[in-house]
Amino acid sequence: MASIRVNARKVVCIGRNYAEHIKELNNARPSKPFFFLKPPSSILPPASGPVLRPAGVHLHYEVELALIMGKSLRDLDEKDEKGALDAVDGYAVSIDMTARNVQDEAKRKGLPWSIAKGFDTFLPMSGHIPKNRVPDPHAVELWLSVDDEVRQKDSTGLMLFRIPRILAEISQCMALEKGDVVLTGTPKGVGSVAVGSTMRAGLRVDGEEVEEGRIEVEVTEKGGLYEYKET
Repeated sequence: MASIRVNARKVVCIGRNYAEHIKELNNARPSKPFFFLKPPSSILPPASGPVLRPAGVHLHYEVELALIMGKSLRDLDEKDEKGALDAVDGYAVSIDMTARNVQDEAKRKGLPWSIAKGFDTFLPMSGHIPKNRVPDPHAVELWLSVDDEVRQKDSTGLMLFRIPRILAEISQCMALEKGDVVLTGTPKGVGSVAVGSTMRAGLRVDGEEVEEGRIEVEVTEKGGLYEYKET
């Protein structure tokens, strides 16, 4: 699993790809996929320690299906579904951690919000899930719990933009390279998680849990010199 972090030159994240999630955050529904980046240094492999909450940060979780790219893609046609899925080497479950108050301030002021997504440990990931374990990536159930209370549980079939459209939109702007990670968006149910809590996440195919997709991670204080203050 550490190789995912080593091999990922970038992590590309699709925003607002589930209608109910858009509603719960009072965001506008996009007319086409839009994306942002997380640094590979934010990836937290399994059994690599806790998620670290920086001082002053309101920490939110967002469970997502991750694509692990198996080859380069440039200028993909969104109609080329076979080409899109053939370029994916495998999958993973991920938790896109967000410093929500940092992000909200940046949005209000028209500032970039990379910092809100980019802290170390802000991308817990499961082990690599082979493609044959996920016959249809648009028909899996993602779930996440906090202290054994289920907070998110929905089908990837609810994506507004499916994987070929996502990869086409990205690759028409920047090349996707072997080892890159693409996060496909989060369903409804995002919310806060406190220091001392334990998050668990995974995915099910035809109702059966895929063991390679399990995440279990605690949240602790980060320590260090950083403390959130308004810009």
